[in-house]
Amino acid sequence: MRFLTVLFLGLLTLSQSAKAALDIVITDGMDTARPVAILPFTFEGGLLPLQPAEVIGADLRNSGKFSPLGVNAMPEQPRSVDDIHYGAWATKGVEALVVGTVKPYGEDKYLVSFDLVDVLRGQVTGGNQQRLADGSLVKSSAHILESRQAVISSRQFRQYSHRIADIVYEKLTGERGAFLTRIAYVVVDNDPVYPYKLMVSDYDGYNETVVTKAKEPLMSPSWSPDGTKLAYVSFQNRTAEIFVQDLYNQRREKLTSFPMINGNPVWSPDGKKLAMVLSKDGNPEIYVMDIASKQVTRLTDHYAIDTEPSWFPDSKAIVFTSERGGRPQLYRVDLSSKAVKRLTFDGEQNLGGSISPDGKYLIMVNRTQGNYRIARQDLETGALQVLTKTELDESPSLAPNGSMIIYATLYRGQKVLGLVSVDGRFKARLPARQGQVKAPAWSPFL
Repeated sequence: MRFLTVLFLGLLTLSQSAKAALDIVITDGMDTARPVAILPFTFEGGLLPLQPAEVIGADLRNSGKFSPLGVNAMPEQPRSVDDIHYGAWATKGVEALVVGTVKPYGEDKYLVSFDLVDVLRGQVTGGNQQRLADGSLVKSSAHILESRQAVISSRQFRQYSHRIADIVYEKLTGERGAFLTRIAYVVVDNDPVYPYKLMVSDYDGYNETVVTKAKEPLMSPSWSPDGTKLAYVSFQNRTAEIFVQDLYNQRREKLTSFPMINGNPVWSPDGKKLAMVLSKDGNPEIYVMDIASKQVTRLTDHYAIDTEPSWFPDSKAIVFTSERGGRPQLYRVDLSSKAVKRLTFDGEQNLGGSISPDGKYLIMVNRTQGNYRIARQDLETGALQVLTKTELDESPSLAPNGSMIIYATLYRGQKVLGLVSVDGRFKARLPARQGQVKAPAWSPFL
């Protein structure tokens, strides 16, 4: 626990002046979003290091579920809950407000306070008093959904703003927010020495850091369940090898260097195993490595190509892509019995599968009429829904709360990242400031 705390604090202290390496451009889906308002936080001091409302509003907008009201459209800008005129906000259709303040609290310390307020309840009870059984009058707080405060440093404003957004999201939707998370991805640019770079940034593209850079390709990053390590494939020695790198101390360990293919490393949800693709015994097959002993166990045995493993949430089975039916489709293999079951039948091909955190859905790349699109299949009914309409989509990765999917796509001839909600209503694009971006992997909760 102490190790994770140190890592988390290290992430918090990254420079707030950094530009976003990936710019989120919303392309579809705001018409169905819920109206909310994030009021500019009142600062009782000199220069505010960062306006939390801007980050919180962007987070909620990026979720696809909320449409924060612009500052110019706000009917008022109250400094506290007591100053809110609820009828004015209800007229705007706003269902919830965030009101906050920032106060200096010593050298490079700030006290950040905020309230999340239900506008409808506020119309009824917000400015009124309630009479208790003993006849006394007290001010109602039924309209205040959450009220918190914390002391932070100037460099923690962006990360704490993500934390506030997580709290607001959870209170209004009932599911955990995933704004205080990170993404890993591979950038290919024109660097004459190291054109391949494995990067990590906040989910919104800020605080980008280089994990490793190489002259030869880097592929398939995968997060450990505690968020402290990345497994990935490197060709630095002119052959595919699987490495694990510690993001805290930068130590790197080579896990496999078998003959031919060493690919697609994926951590199990319990953190004890690593699924991968090896061809050391002939055809590419699915194997599982026990992290403690480094022993590998072969799961599949077929003359066709088996690849792209991904774990079921209970760590008892793996979904993988196989051509054993003639074309790539998704299958399930049980770790204990090694029994294999086909999962997908719709379309020309289905590949790159992963299971939602709740175990209800299978996310994949579906090819229909030559188009590769991100799709979702209900595991109980088998119903398939195509979620995207972009060009040549690949490498989908789910947010840890299962609400959003990040994926690689082709836009105007460039490899960029895309976002789509699991219901397909919200879509966004994340073009990089430089280079081409691919192989995204969303971190676990941090």
